[in-house]
Amino acid sequence: MFLEESYPYFLIVADEGLNHLQTHLFNFLIIQSWSRKVNAVLSSGQESDILRLYAYFMPSNYRNQTFFNQNVEKIENAYQTLIKKLETCRVVALQSVFGDLKWINIMEEACETISLLKQLWPEGSDIRRVLCVTSCSLSLTMYHRFLENRKRTASVEKTKTQKVESNCLTLQEMEDLCKLHCLSVVFLLHLPLSQRACTRFITSHWIKNIETSLKMKKWCEYCILSNINIFEFWNLNLIHLSDLSDEPLLKNIAFYYENENIKGLDLNLGDVIREDYEHLWNTVSKLVRKFDVGKPFPVRTTKLPFLENNPSPIKATSKKEMPNLGFIPMSCKVVDMFAGDILKDLPFLKSNDPIVISLAKQKEFDELVHWHSHRPLTDDYDRTKCQFDEKSRDPRYLRSVQKYYVFQRFYGNSLESVSSKVIVTQATKPKKNFSEPKSRKTHETKAEIITRENKKRLLAKEEQKEEKKWNVLSFSIEEEMKENLNSGIKKLEDFLKSCKCNSVKFKVEMVGLTASLKAWKEHCRGETTKDLSIAVQIMKRIHSLLEKYPELLQEADRQFLARCLKYLGFDELSSSLYPTQVAGDDIKKKKKNKYSVGIGPVRFQLQYMGHYLIRNERKDPDPRVQDFIPDTWQRELLDVVDNNESAVIVAPTSSGKTYASYYCMEKVLKESDEGVVVYVAPTKALVNQVAATVYNRFTKDLPKGEALCGVFTRDYRHDALNCQVLITVPACFEILLLSPHRQQWVKRIRYVIFDEVHCLGGEIGAEIWEHLLVMIRCPFLALSATISNPEHLTEWLQSVKWYWRQADNIMGKNISSERNSGSCPNSHNDYWQMKQSYKVRLVLYGERYNDLEKHICSVKDGDICFNHFHPCAALTTDHIERYGFPSDLTLSPRETLQLYDSMFQCWESWPRAQELCPEEFIHFKNKIVIKKLDARKYEESLKAEFTSWIQNGNVEEAEMVLENLSPDSVFGSENMIKMFPFLVEKLRKMEKLPALFFLFKLGTVEGSANSARNFLEEKQESKRSLKADKEAHVVANKLRKVKKSIEKQKTLDEKSQKKPRKMDQSLVHEAEHDNLLKILEKNMEIPQDCTYADQKAMDLESLQMVFDRVKFARKGAELIALAKRGIGYHHSSLNAKEKQLVEILFRKGFIRVVTATGTLALGINMPCKSVVFAQNSIYLDALNYRQMSGRAGRRGQDLLGDVYFFDIPMPKIEKLIKSKVPELRGQFPLSITLVLRLMLLASKGDDPEDAMAKVMSVLKHSLLSFKQPRAMEMLKLYFLFSFQFLMKEGYLNQKGNPTGFAGLVSHLHYHEPSNLVFVSFLVSGLFHNLCQPTKKGSKRFSQDVMEKLVLVLANLFGRRHFPAKFQDTTVKFYQSKVFLEDLPEDFNAALDEYNMKVTEDFASFLLIVSKLADMKQEYQLPLSKINFAGNECKGSQLVSHLMNCKEGRVAISPFVCLSGNSDDDLLQPATPSHVILRTMGIDHSRAPVLWSQRFDNQGRRMPLNAYALDFYKHGSLIGLVQDNRMNEGEAYLLLKDFALTIQSIRGCWHYCDGGPLLLSKPALMDRVSDCII
Repeated sequence: MFLEESYPYFLIVADEGLNHLQTHLFNFLIIQSWSRKVNAVLSSGQESDILRLYAYFMPSNYRNQTFFNQNVEKIENAYQTLIKKLETCRVVALQSVFGDLKWINIMEEACETISLLKQLWPEGSDIRRVLCVTSCSLSLTMYHRFLENRKRTASVEKTKTQKVESNCLTLQEMEDLCKLHCLSVVFLLHLPLSQRACTRFITSHWIKNIETSLKMKKWCEYCILSNINIFEFWNLNLIHLSDLSDEPLLKNIAFYYENENIKGLDLNLGDVIREDYEHLWNTVSKLVRKFDVGKPFPVRTTKLPFLENNPSPIKATSKKEMPNLGFIPMSCKVVDMFAGDILKDLPFLKSNDPIVISLAKQKEFDELVHWHSHRPLTDDYDRTKCQFDEKSRDPRYLRSVQKYYVFQRFYGNSLESVSSKVIVTQATKPKKNFSEPKSRKTHETKAEIITRENKKRLLAKEEQKEEKKWNVLSFSIEEEMKENLNSGIKKLEDFLKSCKCNSVKFKVEMVGLTASLKAWKEHCRGETTKDLSIAVQIMKRIHSLLEKYPELLQEADRQFLARCLKYLGFDELSSSLYPTQVAGDDIKKKKKNKYSVGIGPVRFQLQYMGHYLIRNERKDPDPRVQDFIPDTWQRELLDVVDNNESAVIVAPTSSGKTYASYYCMEKVLKESDEGVVVYVAPTKALVNQVAATVYNRFTKDLPKGEALCGVFTRDYRHDALNCQVLITVPACFEILLLSPHRQQWVKRIRYVIFDEVHCLGGEIGAEIWEHLLVMIRCPFLALSATISNPEHLTEWLQSVKWYWRQADNIMGKNISSERNSGSCPNSHNDYWQMKQSYKVRLVLYGERYNDLEKHICSVKDGDICFNHFHPCAALTTDHIERYGFPSDLTLSPRETLQLYDSMFQCWESWPRAQELCPEEFIHFKNKIVIKKLDARKYEESLKAEFTSWIQNGNVEEAEMVLENLSPDSVFGSENMIKMFPFLVEKLRKMEKLPALFFLFKLGTVEGSANSARNFLEEKQESKRSLKADKEAHVVANKLRKVKKSIEKQKTLDEKSQKKPRKMDQSLVHEAEHDNLLKILEKNMEIPQDCTYADQKAMDLESLQMVFDRVKFARKGAELIALAKRGIGYHHSSLNAKEKQLVEILFRKGFIRVVTATGTLALGINMPCKSVVFAQNSIYLDALNYRQMSGRAGRRGQDLLGDVYFFDIPMPKIEKLIKSKVPELRGQFPLSITLVLRLMLLASKGDDPEDAMAKVMSVLKHSLLSFKQPRAMEMLKLYFLFSFQFLMKEGYLNQKGNPTGFAGLVSHLHYHEPSNLVFVSFLVSGLFHNLCQPTKKGSKRFSQDVMEKLVLVLANLFGRRHFPAKFQDTTVKFYQSKVFLEDLPEDFNAALDEYNMKVTEDFASFLLIVSKLADMKQEYQLPLSKINFAGNECKGSQLVSHLMNCKEGRVAISPFVCLSGNSDDDLLQPATPSHVILRTMGIDHSRAPVLWSQRFDNQGRRMPLNAYALDFYKHGSLIGLVQDNRMNEGEAYLLLKDFALTIQSIRGCWHYCDGGPLLLSKPALMDRVSDCII
């Protein structure tokens, strides 16, 4: 029932219970969830951040569902058997506690107790009081029966009876235990969490008899809570259901009464606590009816000690000595400027403190050369593979470069059909204001007159040319329309697209209208059911004529249009267009009914012409744009660029927002040969696409050594620093901005374009986007289609720009003073800074050009069916009442009409039914041409009316409307993956291709594409005649013989000096060869219905060029075979050439079916007609849904986009449609390595002032701390902790200058904290000891050394965990060892020492930063926000005595303190993050520790995957797939990343000191890297 009603995204469940029976129960739950298509997530090994929960995912697939359906009876029987066993176990468990008492008797007594309490407390009460009195009374009643039963069944022998009695408590002792429990509950009621968190912790255990009694009490509590439904109509407050009892507090009270009170320490309870306790106990005595219980006081009447003897019964506040709370003195400008305001409040160590004295005296690090070898030091940019050797003059190299540029232009041309523009550097001209109207031609010069006349002549010539062209084509098109109206109209519209002259277009439209009317009249004469598509064509032509060419319409034309409207039955519209009787004179009444469409003109247009409705587009051209007429919001973008402003641009996918990027590039290219535009894209695939587009769009003659476009990714770079347009990914751009000696190049940047800037809110690399946005001092454009809080983002970015304005003013004054003193800075840079604007605009545009309609796919009788899904069906009345309609939930015109019809049907007396009737709506009334904007106004009016229904109490009617709009529930049991080819085939028949099919598992992406190909191949095979293969074989043999004859004849001709005698025989052979080849090609030709490829889309030469680029690629052969069938797949594990094949052929229209993962949705230019969600996943969320569905509907080709849900549960679809995109929230912006990189920039930057400004901008302007002063203070403290850590490790000195191995740590910044651990191993000499060559002076190493080195590196840089349960598997592994061994002993010991040292420092830091915690929130539960704060209880001496442990509980959550935790626990290995105060904004994940072993929440070790070491040994990706449980593409990516890390280490290994080892270690790393690569 729960799974059916709630249908969660996923079910979190444990893979192992407290016993084997509970484990089986969990397994049944998983099986049941799979059967309902609900995915399961293991609760063990979970991690989480502010965005997501990371856990092991077990998806529901067809195999699981089939298993359940095939074995449903067996499963039910097994489940019933398990339940019986669990009941038996419960009986056994009860027997050990209750003896012979039956479960049913206990439950009956519980019900009676609850009923009696309702009579005693008719006014209701709190759940804690209720449970306390009912469980105590039930426990005493049951215990009384238990004792009586024991007496009856006891042996007559006295000794045996005495033995039995000594093994359990007396009834009085049980009463004392219940009194203590009541008193502890009163403490819960009156003590706030702040006071309870100070409770002392008793380490003594309960005696055995008490443990048994407490178990009995727990069972009684369970019985009461199981019958809580009895309180249904009683005022029961359940707020504090999470805080029913506190056993440590109970122990504390028990310890006082039996150890302290008995010795004379008599402390009063206080009046309030005393009264409440008496009230509870008196109630208990009334509920116990079988015997009299004692009075509330004294609390203890018996002498039996409930707690065991313990020499140290009370836990000491601090067993370990906490690290010294103090900072090492610093004298650094960055520290003073960023955190100077809080330094005065922090404790500092004296100069003679051992910690200060022990600081390692390292040589200062110089970023220019290696400190040891004095060789030029490479940075991340230098170590990135260069695609071409830029200095080479080798002819082969030059040819490869030429091929590269040719292909890039070809690739770019496939993405957009824009002619290349030659850029010429121009002098900067004053800006024109394009928003002002043009002035009249009062001062027109002679040159302007000549130009104008020339333009007129050219237009006249063009008009004559197009008129001639139409005269030639018109007859054939008219004939085509007579035979087949649809194909004829298509040709007519193709001509209209190519035509530019309005007068010719007008003629063409009139011809089309005449033909359509004629076809309509003929159709209506012969058919009873009318094909309204012909009527749609008539109205399309009328719309076009009235809207686009009104000035060309003559009276006769208007009369003809009115006549057409009359034929369709739109009399009122006809009269409004031509108000005379002439228009309809020839149409008699009978004929009128015959030709009429039968519905009103508005309903007809909304129902059948919704996607044809004319959009509100501007008609006045903008001189800045040649290719199209920009909309108003697009002109605003151009103004932004012209004014050198910054902008956040939020507009739907395919709306044209990227055009501003290319306009910006063109502007900078024209200004000079020095300025640079940087385009930041989130993925390498998008980098390649944008680079190709730039190559195709622009051409510029640049000085030698300069390039127009460059690329920089982690894999490779090309012309990165000598180009004017750099396309890169965030991490690589950050490398350049933070590189101390690249600042001169950074100053050349004129604009930065951030595409898909919503990645700022992502889970991976989001902080890098932040760093880039705050470090750039030039203007920027930030583009996205999915930002829910753009105002907040813009406000933050504007604050950053105000900072840069202030910084530039200061730098400008300094430059002026330097100029006055004689220096001469770069005047171009100065000029740019003067004209730069610091304004950040927000440009919002929410209207999609194409409507999107949703459909649900289902399987009925083995056939794919589609049900239209109305977006309103995803909503509930509760959702609308709380949040309204989602802002991006738009309706197509026909969906708007459906909403009205449903509202009219469900409320017969609806007051505004007539007013909102389509034919009467104010914006539709008497309009011949209804525009898209009019339909949108109607939609908004209906939404507002529907919302008012809910607000004004008509909820029942509103619910009926939503129910009417909902499609029939579909729940297919078929193997939907096997049905995939039939889905594609159905879409082809419906002409819904090209389509993108989104799936979320790499294996399924590839498998689905191949299944579609296999389907087509089998289809072709079934159509081939039986003799076809034999004929092909015969022809192939003949062809082979003819080829041999031709080659033999050529050889004879070459040997002979005379002219060939048998020339005619050679010609015969060649003719025969050509004929046989044609026969073979025809035999092997793929029939048109056995391929999705459009053979006409590309010429064979271009197609072969694309195929040739991937023939040696890993997936090349498979992709080529798929492409020949018009199919492709696209995911992150493909290399650039493989992705480009799919992208080019899809854009060209050759491939029309592509399966893909979500990476394609990140800006990749692959629009399509349809988008299909073909697999459910937790990654299919609101953000990804909008990104992916936005691909549907190609502007300029499709007026409607279709979105299909295939095998996606209905509740998931509803959630996707109504959920909002998550707001962009700041991530934690700092890390230890980032601080080190910032200090490197500040101390070694070529321009110290500029470098300091960048560093301060990064530190001061995080999105996390924007308008959050508490968060800013926390970041300052974390910065200081990082600085202190780097000083202690020897990477910074007290002045903030980098020392020692600072460069090596920063170069491995991708892998914190592994980079810090790696360098610590290096410093301690562990690698020196390990990497010993076979002979002294040799560069050869034993295989054992190599494998140990890879083992260490895999433990550091290849960490990927298995679930703990996986190591119990009995599966046989064939090639891999699978589980990674621990580090060698010496490395492991060094790692433990490093971890403990860092943990102590971090614990010290947490104690300091704890003052920033918001204790008001700390006393609330994080999700439910239930508050446990309150006024402290001061009238009780006992409370003051028990709650006196305030020391040592500073940085620990007060909830955790209840379990006896203290600040000492911060020193424990891998302390869970929930232990720390959560509102500090920081947890243990920020400590740079690397624990060699990781345990799940059940304490089981989670082994590491040995994929890197296994691959080093056997070199087989298939082996990793089979044994290491990895997808091939995923394994490829991980190994590639591991190899890149090794290459970085290899490039930096010159830091190692040690004579000959300095040479041997790079050689060793070469071998390791080569083996992995």
